[in-house]
Amino acid sequence: MDWNRTKSIFIFVFLILNIFLYWLYLDRYNEAQSVEILGEKTIEARLKDDNITYGPLPNSNESATYITGEVHIFKNSAPDDNQKVSFTDETHTQISAVFINPVKLRNINDDASLIDFVHTNVKNGDSYALWEVDREERVAVFFQKKNNRIFYYNDSAVLKVHWNMDNEVTNYEQTMIDNIEEMEQQETVIPPLQIFQTLYNKTLLKSDSSIAQVKLGYSTFSKLDKTQVLIPTWEVQVKLSDGEIEEYFVDAIDGKIIEIQGDKQQGEEEDWGVE
Repeated sequence: MDWNRTKSIFIFVFLILNIFLYWLYLDRYNEAQSVEILGEKTIEARLKDDNITYGPLPNSNESATYITGEVHIFKNSAPDDNQKVSFTDETHTQISAVFINPVKLRNINDDASLIDFVHTNVKNGDSYALWEVDREERVAVFFQKKNNRIFYYNDSAVLKVHWNMDNEVTNYEQTMIDNIEEMEQQETVIPPLQIFQTLYNKTLLKSDSSIAQVKLGYSTFSKLDKTQVLIPTWEVQVKLSDGEIEEYFVDAIDGKIIEIQGDKQQGEEEDWGVE
């Protein structure tokens, strides 16, 4: 065997292998650098690239705290002589009130008319915020609030007002949470732009859409018999290019996307940091 020839072949093969590995290293390195550069793009830039617009945002240094409350037990008494109240369940946690003489709304096309009616005719009416009006079905939905922060889709904190074809309120149903207390420790909430990052990472923000509303409220964290714990929650409303409105809810403390359907909520762990 010609050992010198064999040695030369091994040296040549290892040289080619080293060149290939070095080329592979450079290729992977350049690819990684490219990914890193793309990853450094801010959420503002990403939204701009996808033509997703938004207006002025809430204070990014806003703080909030968990709150607790108890489901209200109603008494069999009406706010005034023009109302007849009955219970809709055995626990007396929901009432149905019927007006003996229906109450005329000032202007059914003006939301302020509905708000004024609730403040005047419903127990603790000023603790509810107008959420939705369906003029075809002639019903307005109000959600309870605390410090102007709404309790989103909480079946124990909702008011539904009904009116007839003459724009007179005929009846309403009400539930309520009372004895509301804030926990001592204040938490700095996740800034709105990082909430956008959470939704963007999950492809929930679609191109050519507009983020129409960003508000801080509360959603249900847990229920213990008649006691509830509510967590600070970002509400994000997005208007799509076809005019449809989509709404999303994100835990304002730990960044979980919250699926809310009526009073059923499910949390999904999310990475809300900007990549």
